[in-house]
Amino acid sequence: MKIAILSRNSRLYSTRRLVEAGRERGHVVRVLDPLRCYVRIAPGAVAVRYQGKAVRDLDCVIPRIGASSTFYGTAVLRQLEMMGVYTPNSSDAVLRARDKLRCLQMLAAQGIDMPVTVFGDNPDDTADVLALLGEPPHVIKLNEGSQGTGVVLAEKRTASQSVIEAFRGLYADFLVQEFIAEANGSDLRCFVVGGKVVAAMQRDASPGEFRANLHRGGSASGVTLSAQERRIAIRAAGVLGLGIAGVDLLRSKRGPLLLEVNASPGLEGIEKATGVDVAGSIIDLLQKQAASAIAKPVPRKRP
Repeated sequence: MKIAILSRNSRLYSTRRLVEAGRERGHVVRVLDPLRCYVRIAPGAVAVRYQGKAVRDLDCVIPRIGASSTFYGTAVLRQLEMMGVYTPNSSDAVLRARDKLRCLQMLAAQGIDMPVTVFGDNPDDTADVLALLGEPPHVIKLNEGSQGTGVVLAEKRTASQSVIEAFRGLYADFLVQEFIAEANGSDLRCFVVGGKVVAAMQRDASPGEFRANLHRGGSASGVTLSAQERRIAIRAAGVLGLGIAGVDLLRSKRGPLLLEVNASPGLEGIEKATGVDVAGSIIDLLQKQAASAIAKPVPRKRP
């Protein structure tokens, strides 16, 4: 197969591992910086070019699109989809996951439990919005933040109001959620590939920090999921249409709670914590999907 990886940096651990796993299995793998791709849109003549050359004959593309390049990256991915290139994470699915509000609305509609979440735009409604949530602490997070950026813990109602005012002053979209104290600064990252949880780790926040993200100094170790946790992770990825997803859960008194879903989950932390070849699982999924497409009979035209 000819596989493209949409990534801004070929030296990143996740990108390198996907390249290695693909080439170990005999595939041709190429890394494309989505911001260096440009497209031609015309009826029946869509095309993508990269550094002056046409991008053609690709079988699969793995999107590794960061938050800062969501708009352009998903546009390039959409163009490749229009050219018939298979991707485990479609442009629409990436956009659903990247928008935290939309993601939570979709998952809540399917009955997946999560921390109570509120949002509101008008400053005159702030007091009532917080009343819908309940007593602090409150977690306030940017709608399109990643790796723990733009996430603030407000321990008093006045602090919640101050942070909300600051975010509004920046014209930022944000959510406010209940704080799950019994999670004790830990969460679960479930790595879903092709409708299966292939690896899972528990992330623990560093002392004095409530965010368990590894980029924030947290630590990670392999963990055994309950059957319910596994079902929620698989279902969440399926609802959003993601073939590859990092699903984050919290353990609470009322059971597993969905925190968020990542369409471009990193490989380094989970591979090192679990010893699982997650990159290989992703390439195996591509092989399976490609084989399925080849085996699918082509409809015969009537004379």
